[in-house]
Amino acid sequence: MNPVSPKLTTARYLGRLPWLIVPLLGCAVLAWWQSTWWGIGAAAFGVLLAWQVWLIPAQVKLLGWQETEDELLITKGRLWHTFTVVPYGRIQFVDVSAGPIERALGMKTLKLHTASASSDATVQGLPADTADALRDRLAVQARERMSGL
Repeated sequence: MNPVSPKLTTARYLGRLPWLIVPLLGCAVLAWWQSTWWGIGAAAFGVLLAWQVWLIPAQVKLLGWQETEDELLITKGRLWHTFTVVPYGRIQFVDVSAGPIERALGMKTLKLHTASASSDATVQGLPADTADALRDRLAVQARERMSGL
């Protein structure tokens, strides 16, 4: 499997950790100035912060994708492992997107749209040039396979 960019760890840190750090600091200040009961909130946010600091790199290491002759393979997760196989003939269109953090780090997200509404065919954290090249290859493969159906 082809791994995603390790910069995805930084992107997820920047997107998720402020939502834990700000309340942690707020609870800590309130525990200092008002009531020590706020310390329970600070401790809870501290535990969640530590858990996310450990979890995010572990998740990124388990993300991968691979092109085969007939389909795209996408894998993620260990405890709740997901292995997605998307036949090229089922691809309707391919989206490539990048938010502000991804753009700043030179990454993009590739999303495949199929006839199935429940399809979870997304590859996050691809280097920008890799995502664009993969989109082009998948579009060609999808056109070739759809013409045969």
